[in-house]
Amino acid sequence: MVKHIVLFKLKENLSTEEKQAVIDKFKAAIEALPPVIPSIRKIFVGQNINADEKWDICLESEFDTLEDVKAYAVHPAHVAAAGILKEAKQDRACTDYIF
Repeated sequence: MVKHIVLFKLKENLSTEEKQAVIDKFKAAIEALPPVIPSIRKIFVGQNINADEKWDICLESEFDTLEDVKAYAVHPAHVAAAGILKEAKQDRACTDYIF
């Protein structure tokens, strides 16, 4: 199994309300993907509650293989969900590992 973890930092110039709206919309879109992309074994989007840390959003997901992760990344439904962050995202970090 492969764990796929992505962290997102939203732009500082967004208001608290704007950030929350983007997070809520992104979370709903990503967590709706498993019926559309069957290779997703598990997926969850969490909002950071520790203001002392850099990252605002954590996406954690599980797949059978790295090839499944790569197919998910280019799937049109995922691309559309990821597009929600396009204008709001300042930074992104990602790791994929076998567990």
